[in-house]
Amino acid sequence: MAKDIGTDARARGAAAWHGRIEHIRGAELRTDTAQTSGMRRFEAVSGKTVGSRRLWMGRTHVAPATGSGDHHHGEAETAIYVVSGHPVFVFADGDAEMRVETEPGDYVFVPPYVPHREENPSPDEEAVVVIARSTQEGIVVNLPSLWAEVERPEPGPA
Repeated sequence: MAKDIGTDARARGAAAWHGRIEHIRGAELRTDTAQTSGMRRFEAVSGKTVGSRRLWMGRTHVAPATGSGDHHHGEAETAIYVVSGHPVFVFADGDAEMRVETEPGDYVFVPPYVPHREENPSPDEEAVVVIARSTQEGIVVNLPSLWAEVERPEPGPA
């Protein structure tokens, strides 16, 4: 028959192998993260806020009739969920600018090191997106143009 070790003892024993869930309220998001002109990034889940090691997540706002500066996110894969507005994601394909026009409920994937920018063509509606990245911090490398040379690490052995 198993002996009841009590609630406190169970909690102490579980602490060795149980983590804790972190709760970040929307009103408590941090703005002391890397920024790009024309947009405001709010950090929610990161190494700084909750100790994450492989994930960054936050929210970005692009004001009406505004575009961000050209930038990339280094080694991070970036997933974007459109909450509101109709943001446009712009990237270079050869000599052409390609435009991905979105609406609420859409998802966008930006591979590592891909130069891009966000635009909000609406004259009166802010665009809001939720962003998740595969690195613990919000890497942002601002660029002079979509065609700027981007330093990428050499691929490692397979």
